[in-house]
Amino acid sequence: MYVGRDMTELTMVPKSEWKKSELAYFHQSLQQMVPYLNSEGQAIHREIVKEIENREGLNRNQADYTHGTRITFD
Repeated sequence: MYVGRDMTELTMVPKSEWKKSELAYFHQSLQQMVPYLNSEGQAIHREIVKEIENREGLNRNQADYTHGTRITFD
């Protein structure tokens, strides 16, 4: 279950200030709805993908005993 800021709040924040978990969650959510998104939803999804690419992906550089290398939003 995602615990964090909702899309209403995040639309007022630049994508560069989003947490990696927020990018991961909304990317996955929008990716599942791509066939049903209107042009505004598709534009938001493209911006999220572009920000993920700017950050060179969502993987952590190193794993430790409490975290893996993938960003989780649960």
